[in-house]
Amino acid sequence: MAWLNLEEAERALAAAKAHALSISFKGSVSVVDPRGDLICMCRLDGAPWRTPAVSRGKAVAAASFGRPSGELEDNSQRAIFRGFMAMEGGHMIPGQGALPVYRNGELVGAIGGSGGTSQEDEDCARAGIQALGLSERP
Repeated sequence: MAWLNLEEAERALAAAKAHALSISFKGSVSVVDPRGDLICMCRLDGAPWRTPAVSRGKAVAAASFGRPSGELEDNSQRAIFRGFMAMEGGHMIPGQGALPVYRNGELVGAIGGSGGTSQEDEDCARAGIQALGLSERP
């Protein structure tokens, strides 16, 4: 299984952070591997205490299902989702704000944001993906 390496994750994080700062976003951004393990994360000045965990939880959801975390909201109360959330100790959040990252059709990680509107969170993630020249879709 391929995944984002640390250099790529840090480059994506830098681009997401730059976008966040350009819109006065006060939150956090997390980059995870395809399994949902944290590669790197930043919490911007003034971000609420909860944003690191929420940004990672959204990224875990996107990585686990290979879909934008916002697409998972409608099914979040189904047994399979509740089971996955329990297995992850509550560290999976199926709410808009994270995107999977694909390289040549293969899932290599996910990026999630928290602290702005759901769309702003997702836009920060998208900025990170675009900086790598990768895709949020297979």
